[in-house]
Amino acid sequence: MECKLRTTIVAVVVGASMLLSGCTATLGSNDNIAGQMIIAPVMPDYKLEVTLAKLNEILATMELTDEQRARFHYDRGVIYDSVGLRLLGRIDFHQALKLQPDLADAYNFLGIYYTQEGEFDSAYEAFDGVLELSPNYDYAFLNRGIALYYGERYELAVDDMKVFYERDPSDGYRVLWLYLMTAAVDKNAALVNLAQQREQLNDEDWSSILVDFYIGNVNQEQVFAAAKVGLSQPKEYAERLCEAYFYLAKHAAANGQYQQAANFYRLTLATNIYDFVEHRYARIELAKMKNMIQQSTQVPLKS
Repeated sequence: MECKLRTTIVAVVVGASMLLSGCTATLGSNDNIAGQMIIAPVMPDYKLEVTLAKLNEILATMELTDEQRARFHYDRGVIYDSVGLRLLGRIDFHQALKLQPDLADAYNFLGIYYTQEGEFDSAYEAFDGVLELSPNYDYAFLNRGIALYYGERYELAVDDMKVFYERDPSDGYRVLWLYLMTAAVDKNAALVNLAQQREQLNDEDWSSILVDFYIGNVNQEQVFAAAKVGLSQPKEYAERLCEAYFYLAKHAAANGQYQQAANFYRLTLATNIYDFVEHRYARIELAKMKNMIQQSTQVPLKS
């Protein structure tokens, strides 16, 4: 089964089968503005609230070892993060680390938050800590690579992303992120590599469609059409659109279409798929597009 680029694996606790149940995303006949599809935001269902209530009760009433308490704080932080309550998640991850300083998963989340806030040195330190505690932690390479990318340390970002990619060359998301980071150094070489790496992907995977868009095999309309095909659970359509909007935005920005890119980043954020890499960094990208639009519309002063 194809792996999505969530930034961590959600822990299994207290009825975890209901931890991340999705809600139906809707697309009505009127949900089309200027040729761009939009969806109703995905909202967490009551099962998440039940799980949070159980975790709150456990933490407030049960006698737990430090390790158990750390794990419950971490698990509650994951749920807070998944519904966009980043501050509450951050508090829980810090509390978990006070109780269990070797909890690599919590450092990974804090590194992501530091990246989102532009605190890149702290992010690098957090991800270094993850890899020191758990050298085979795949997603630490992805997340540190992203931090390096947004910190404009592109060659180091490529190094991390190569490690992440090489651990599963059949994952289209790894191919896409390696391309994005390599393109920041050498776009022509990145495109050549992308076409070669596409040969190792499964044609049936949704992420392969996104790669095909970058190499020119499909157009934007075909991407959105493919997003509706082969859905296995209600939330999946919103997840696919979250990804499609983000990668189409990156493509538009690379071609100087800053307003188009900004529109797509807004749509990425509107999906409310908070725990996807694409959603996490769409706000950073949107801020960059606003700056690019402002610069491109400034009238030069006459001498």
